[in-house]
Amino acid sequence: MTRQSVPLVDLSYQQAQIEDVVSRGFNRIITNSSFIMNEDVHEFEVSWAKYCEVGYAAGVGNGTDAIELALRAGQIGPGDEVIVPTNTFVATAGAVLRTGADLVLADCDEDFLLSPDAVAHKVTERTKAVIAVHLFGQAAPVEAIREVVPPSAIIVEDVAQAQGARRDGVRVGSLGTVAATSFYPGKNLGCYGDAGAVMTDSEDIYKQICQLRNHGGTERYEHQQVGFNSRLDSLQAVVLNAKLPYLDEWNLERKMAAKLYGELLSDLDDVIVPRTANANEHVFHLYVIRIPERDQILRYLNARGIRAGIHYPLPVHQLPAYRSMEGARGSFPVADMLASQILSLPLYPGITPVQQELVSALLHEAMRN
Repeated sequence: MTRQSVPLVDLSYQQAQIEDVVSRGFNRIITNSSFIMNEDVHEFEVSWAKYCEVGYAAGVGNGTDAIELALRAGQIGPGDEVIVPTNTFVATAGAVLRTGADLVLADCDEDFLLSPDAVAHKVTERTKAVIAVHLFGQAAPVEAIREVVPPSAIIVEDVAQAQGARRDGVRVGSLGTVAATSFYPGKNLGCYGDAGAVMTDSEDIYKQICQLRNHGGTERYEHQQVGFNSRLDSLQAVVLNAKLPYLDEWNLERKMAAKLYGELLSDLDDVIVPRTANANEHVFHLYVIRIPERDQILRYLNARGIRAGIHYPLPVHQLPAYRSMEGARGSFPVADMLASQILSLPLYPGITPVQQELVSALLHEAMRN
């Protein structure tokens, strides 16, 4: 068999299904010059709120802004502490610091998710929020985290890697006080650039977001507070409106591909495949295995056209920008262990069984060698 390359992510399959709708929408916006906060944005916000089973959704410029604005709308700022998993993308931590609040890192469990026990050990009288990151496609245990933090603390969900997932039958985005997501192109629901949204059942938080994202006001030249310029633009809304009806179908394809990987890798005793935590429905944003000699295996696969990757090679507390911070000090044994073992295999809607069999064959070959 002639070997082919397999990318970590391939968006061409999704693009082919929506390109006509997107092209018509782009042409309409260009013709009408309706680039900012037009009816496409409103349509998506209504549809996305309904999908997430919440009362409100507000589109913003990107996922990092979404987290920051969610915190600010929850009255988080200087003097407050926000607990964040150290096993996350750096944007989660950076958004906290942008509010002026103090970042407090906590360890994860072996399902890669924020550990309620670790959170409990980090709680102080200044704990005002916890960011529950739904990582790799499944939800953090929000209900258990809520039990170990003060009743006044808000729970912010970071939904960027689990769009469409459920916990105990409840859609992510509706589990906490407020939720934030990114629509970066590679997400389960991604656009053609940067975009994000904040979701909540709180009308007060929603109104705050609508002001904060638009220079502090919702009416032209009326500014109730100091705000930001972070709006979902109309072109990205066209893409998201086109993709949203396919999200459940594409998530099902991700689940089927994950199931096939589980079967193909079942004879590799040294490989730990992803586990779906109790009460969770997993949507496999990433397919992350644990494997010994990870770096050697990764080099072997990459050299043969398999674009596997690592999410994430360094937990936040090991990053140069964060390691000297007070909140990054402490022991994070699970995150440190996982960082040396994790390997993300190619997985996306449209990946073929032949491609997955090639990935599996080369992974077997790499481990033999």
